[in-house]
Amino acid sequence: MLKENDYVRIKVLPNSSKNKITEILSDNTIKVRITAAPEKGKANKELAKYLSDILNLPKSAITIISGQTEQVKLLRITNPQE
Repeated sequence: MLKENDYVRIKVLPNSSKNKITEILSDNTIKVRITAAPEKGKANKELAKYLSDILNLPKSAITIISGQTEQVKLLRITNPQE
């Protein structure tokens, strides 16, 4: 269950055949495959949409704190239901 604000480290693998979580690494980084290309923020938008869908949260609940242009990102996930 998400707390009010949880922080998650994500490693994004863009240009994949489908969106899916593939692995949790030893440092608790979550590996996520995303279909969008890493250009003009498309992969970031697709990542937020995918995570909001599987977590049943609005896209606005997911904020990229660091790593906007990097493969590894730190996300803040806000649970508005708290």
